[in-house]
Amino acid sequence: MIAAAVDTLPVDEALPRLKEALLGRNAAVLVAPPGAGKTTRVPLALLDAPWLGNGKIIMQEPRRLAARAAARRMAATLGEAVGETVGYRVRLDTKVSARTRIEVVTDGLFLRMLQDDPSLDGVGCVIFDELHERGLETDLSFALVREAQAALREDLRVIAMSATLDPGPVAERLGGAPVVESAGRMFPVDTIYLDRDPAGRIEDVVASAVRRALGEQPGSVLVFLPGVGEIRRVEERLGDLGAGVDVAPLYGDLSPAEQDRAIAPSPAGRRKVVLATSIAETSLTIEGVRVVIDSGQMRVPRFAPRSGMTRLETMRVSQASADQRRGRAGRLEPGACYRLWTEAAQRGLLPFTPPEILDADLAPLALELAVWGASTATLPWLTPPPAASLATAQALLADLGAIDRAGLVTPHGRAMARLGQHPRLAHLVLHGRTMGQARVAALLAAILSERDFLRLPPGQRDVDLRHRVDIALAGKRDGALRLILESARRLMPREGREREGRGQGGRERAGRDERPDVARTGALLALAYPDRIGRRRPGAAGRYLLSGGRGAALPEGDPMATEEFLVVADLDGSAQDSRIFLAAPIGLDEIEELYAERIVAEEIVRWNERDGAVLARRRRRLGALVLEDKPLARPEPEAVRRAMLDGVRQLGLAALPWTGELATWRQRVAFLRRQDASWPDLSDGALTESLENWLLPFLDGLSRRDHLARLDLDAALRTLVPWERQRELDRLAPTHVEVPSGSRVPIAYDDAGEPTLAVRLQEMFGLTDTPRIAGGAVPLTIHLLSPARRPVQVTRDLASFWANGYRAVKGELKGRYPRHYWPDDPLVAEPTARAKPRGR
Repeated sequence: MIAAAVDTLPVDEALPRLKEALLGRNAAVLVAPPGAGKTTRVPLALLDAPWLGNGKIIMQEPRRLAARAAARRMAATLGEAVGETVGYRVRLDTKVSARTRIEVVTDGLFLRMLQDDPSLDGVGCVIFDELHERGLETDLSFALVREAQAALREDLRVIAMSATLDPGPVAERLGGAPVVESAGRMFPVDTIYLDRDPAGRIEDVVASAVRRALGEQPGSVLVFLPGVGEIRRVEERLGDLGAGVDVAPLYGDLSPAEQDRAIAPSPAGRRKVVLATSIAETSLTIEGVRVVIDSGQMRVPRFAPRSGMTRLETMRVSQASADQRRGRAGRLEPGACYRLWTEAAQRGLLPFTPPEILDADLAPLALELAVWGASTATLPWLTPPPAASLATAQALLADLGAIDRAGLVTPHGRAMARLGQHPRLAHLVLHGRTMGQARVAALLAAILSERDFLRLPPGQRDVDLRHRVDIALAGKRDGALRLILESARRLMPREGREREGRGQGGRERAGRDERPDVARTGALLALAYPDRIGRRRPGAAGRYLLSGGRGAALPEGDPMATEEFLVVADLDGSAQDSRIFLAAPIGLDEIEELYAERIVAEEIVRWNERDGAVLARRRRRLGALVLEDKPLARPEPEAVRRAMLDGVRQLGLAALPWTGELATWRQRVAFLRRQDASWPDLSDGALTESLENWLLPFLDGLSRRDHLARLDLDAALRTLVPWERQRELDRLAPTHVEVPSGSRVPIAYDDAGEPTLAVRLQEMFGLTDTPRIAGGAVPLTIHLLSPARRPVQVTRDLASFWANGYRAVKGELKGRYPRHYWPDDPLVAEPTARAKPRGR
């Protein structure tokens, strides 16, 4: 099938071995270096394979540009136009016919083909080209094809191809498939590193390298940059290269015509500088290029489950990617590669780029799995999806109504999947139709799907999505709007697409029965992002609390900063208030209309630590977003008591109205508990732990800290000691002891020590036995005091003191207090609370 006039390519020597391997096996792995020709040679070589018969070959290609270029090259090889034997299917562009036997298909469209026909009827071979790129949809398609092959189509051949792939794990997932390697024939490439790490902005470093390469090397130059922004800035810096050099951007969102101009050969006598993203790494030959300048950077999507956001992050390329880029310089002749990093830094690069499935938003994958009906655990993944990210994705699908409680796809979920959009946007489009805003919904989905949003004129570059929708509604099908308008058209219902195709004016294209209303942009966004409906924080213009619980802020001076409610479509992943990039305002009535069943009405009765009082409010909220908040005039008494109880827990037991008498009572109980563990535990820890049992019933009518002064704490605490034990308490741990003088002296019950009796020595004359409590089990510790109530002796044995210590104490006290009564024999002396007994 290959025209004889075509020059041989390096991979040609491996084709017989590949064909032989596929005669006896239904899978194979082909590894061939960049420029070997595998993308355009392998499908043509298999057209006459006996196992293919009249079947088709589907080659999945990760990139649209590469898919179109590969189909054109193969068609040219056959001397045909694209769409005859060889065709392609990419987003917004399809060229196939009834004669087509080789279809080059991008991964998203191939996934749709699989879902529509899991058995791939009429397809004899599926080729995964550049499998090393490991995009999310490619990994999923690979797993589903392998499952279909095992369950439905053992005759289906599967080929995995790459230049930098580690073939072992892939061959294993293909059931031990044979690995065919091609030695290749890449022309020598001189690799030039920097002497030291680059300083300054990457755009300046790259522009300088381009000028150096044009001065040192012949031929055209291919420059790898991380993204569109860098491409545009480098293009500006190279505006003065001269008449003999053309500068051409190359990235995915360019129109096919603009992409074709970038890869077409330069006219005779002219050179070209192609400024490209990683789109140009593989499966693409740009005529005339023999110099590569590699910035060493790439932009990859990173999904944060916590925020639900995917951000494009700039990171270093892997060694495999750097080798792919370098290979672009040696496809057609010897070349040179300028790497804008040091040779030492090269050794520190990762060997391979991590597969996207590890860091991607898995909501699209989860929806496809639900539609397929597959168990994630049983699919033959190259890399299984992380469980936490998959759970987050499934929660979102349930929230959008795409799956039911059992995880099974719903009819709404199937309709979402057929649109080929992110589930959030598909949900928006479908509900937009029922709201009579199919056109605006389709435009919103198209705008939000494009990485490079509509470029607004200077002075209009705010975050308000309504401006972009308004421009798109009035726009013509040219320039930057073309892709958005075409994408939106395909998202319209069939009858809407037909009317739009006939229409000429922008605002009338949606049909007579629909009036596009830009003011509904916020409501439509809320369908896609129910977790990003925000309300302005009180007294903080431009700062919002989102329904998902995160904070967000508009850029300073943005006209929407005074809006009470808005919906955020795009924001960064900052830890506190994330910066809002795209949003639209929404009214409270629209929120209530859309999410009436999710709005929770609740009475909030809780302790407010700042005010030292119970807060009672009536609230209506959507997630973390409070829609209405009013004082609650008559809160439930039980709720107030419990909130007050929480306040006591926060304030601590010291906030309760303790009296000296009550503190002593508590100490008496604690003393008896030390003697007998059956007595209740009234320690701080025990009381705090059991607050609900003894304090809650006594909090009626209390709602502020100062109300605690009215609390009957005595009655509350005494509920912890049964009535019969309260009587026993007075007997076993009395508050006072009557001493020989007739005085009733209080007993001090220390929290940790033994009970003590502090009494003047003269009042104890005549008493030989130490007073005891606890049924006589515990003698009191006697603190004998001087007439001035200063301690002179401590004893727990009065008889021993009178016999051994009194004489010395008497001598000292008699000298200090000569007018007081100091008998020689204290055991027969008359006790007195006065200086002397009466009559002396």
